Amino acid sequence: MKISARNTLKGKVVSVEKGATTAHVKIEVANGTVITSSITNEAVDSLGLTVGGEAYAVVKASDVMIAVD
Repeated sequence: MKISARNTLKGKVVSVEKGATTAHVKIEVANGTVITSSITNEAVDSLGLTVGGEAYAVVKASDVMIAVD
């Protein structure tokens, strides 16, 4: 895979919940750290996403903010 986005996080699909047109896909990218994405059901099928499979969470944004306590 080649992609221009700088923020790619490899992980394991832990949940795929399809709705009428949109699915919520949860990917565990680190022990206990889960990222949720809303994508179309068509995209889920096209990518072959299944629980337990590997996938990447790709963050493409013009700004990435950092915070501390």
